[in-house]
Amino acid sequence: MGIETIRRRALQALRPPADLPTADWIEQHIYLPQTASALPGRMRLWSYQRGICDALDDPTVERVTVLKSARIGYTALLSGIIASYVANSPAPILAVQPTADDARDYAVDLEQLFEASPALRGLLSDEADETGRSTMLNRRFPGGSLKFIAAKSPRNLRRHTAKILIMDEIDGFEVSQEGDPIELATMRTMTFRDRKIIAGSTPVFDYGPATRLYDQSDKRIYEVPCPDCGDHSEIMWRDIRWPEGDPEAAEWCCPNCGSFVGERHKPAMVAAGRWRATAPGVKGHAGFQINALISPHHNARWGKLAAEFLKAKRSPDTLQTFTNLVLGEPWKTEGDDLDEHELFGRREAFRLANLPEDVLWLTAGVDCQDDRLECTIMGHGESDLFILDHRVFWGPIDGEQVWEDLDSLLGERWTHPKGGTLRVDAACIDSGDGGHTEIVHGFTRSRFGRRVVSIKGVPGFSRPFLQRSGSKGTMLWLCGVDAIKSQLFARLARGAGIRFSDALEPIYFEQLTSERRVVRYVRGRPEARFERITGRRAETLDSTVYAWAARHLIGQKLEARQAEVASAAAPRKASAVIRSNWLER
Repeated sequence: MGIETIRRRALQALRPPADLPTADWIEQHIYLPQTASALPGRMRLWSYQRGICDALDDPTVERVTVLKSARIGYTALLSGIIASYVANSPAPILAVQPTADDARDYAVDLEQLFEASPALRGLLSDEADETGRSTMLNRRFPGGSLKFIAAKSPRNLRRHTAKILIMDEIDGFEVSQEGDPIELATMRTMTFRDRKIIAGSTPVFDYGPATRLYDQSDKRIYEVPCPDCGDHSEIMWRDIRWPEGDPEAAEWCCPNCGSFVGERHKPAMVAAGRWRATAPGVKGHAGFQINALISPHHNARWGKLAAEFLKAKRSPDTLQTFTNLVLGEPWKTEGDDLDEHELFGRREAFRLANLPEDVLWLTAGVDCQDDRLECTIMGHGESDLFILDHRVFWGPIDGEQVWEDLDSLLGERWTHPKGGTLRVDAACIDSGDGGHTEIVHGFTRSRFGRRVVSIKGVPGFSRPFLQRSGSKGTMLWLCGVDAIKSQLFARLARGAGIRFSDALEPIYFEQLTSERRVVRYVRGRPEARFERITGRRAETLDSTVYAWAARHLIGQKLEARQAEVASAAAPRKASAVIRSNWLER
């Protein structure tokens, strides 16, 4: 290699990066790896993605909030933005994810993008770290650092300072005793006058942080031109129409001229679209709301989304998923009290001895009191829930009779209308209150092979319905009672997805409606919770929640159970597997 070549390359290395808009730089230098995209190779931005990059380039914009659906390319765009800062404007960068697993996975994904992009290759490698202190979650490079933090570990946020703060899926952040992780992370940027704070999330509920931050912004919406009239409009779900029984033929109806626009026009419409601020008086905070209806992805065709909607609308819980992930809209919380008399009037002529054909599994939920056990039997269909019976077994909980009565019920069999027989497939028994823990464990321990388990209710709307306790050596399961009640109350309020047997007494409905969902402000932040109506008891509500949770103990597939209930043969008993401690030595 000649001296001139060495000199030329040295001077080239000293040349500052080209002063390109972020969007142009991403398209020129970012390559998507095969692990991150169905179309690997050079990254191409859609028009609405470029608008977000332009807001970041604006020196007067300090905050960017993105209220988004899935299938709009947000994660790839976020990675491209981080890469642009690392390559062109080195600074302390903090990327906050909901959990440690999320942070670790994102760190790996970003590393693969850097390795796939020639202009970025080596920027986050160990050789680029002059201090030799880089780790997977803490990367150092000349002029800056990139740290991946879990919002679930708020103490970590206190130890870092950042000029660029990126928070992803903020509706999944949990407030702890340390405080709101969003506020804690924001405080880490206070020493930089030219800071950038990027927060994005698929919304969950209408009181969530993503929705609140968007409401504080200039609230931009993406509008596309109609091919017929030329006027710009936001594509909303209410304007998607299709012939009865043919969702694949879905089209967009222009709200201005009423003309129907087919899917083939969408790419050109989106390319010619524009962002419009609906609250232009707000300065320094750009907010973007995006739904999957403008996504050019093949899996975001209007016809496909219409078919997904027809399937999702069968029950409120799947409809909420569609609202959040496809429309990018928060689920509206129900604040009104439920009418117990109206629910009592919905009873239908079925019961355990006369099962509906749609019932495929039976589960039980048991609430424990000092002087009785209260048990709700629930039937599960493909989408609907059937409240079949509610039994009360009277007697001291530390006696034997109530547990013998419960065991007898759990062992009963009922004839299915299609010829098969059903029994209780799984049961959840509350062990969390009243000092009954060891008594309940004593009952469930020997029946674990029959999917009879001890549970403890835990708060939190984002918790799973049921998950194994992390305590080693215990068979306790944690039940996300707030999450289940949220779905249960949504079904009750809409009068769909849950059906009641005429065997249920008025007291069942009185207790089922004994709580209401409210939003209270805790340390200045709105939090939803369920509160008991004064003077009401809630045993039937609790046992119904536990019965729904028990469905998650059953892993059998729908088609297999449909064939089973149509057979006169009794369902096979689940085999109990006993693991020997000696084998694990």
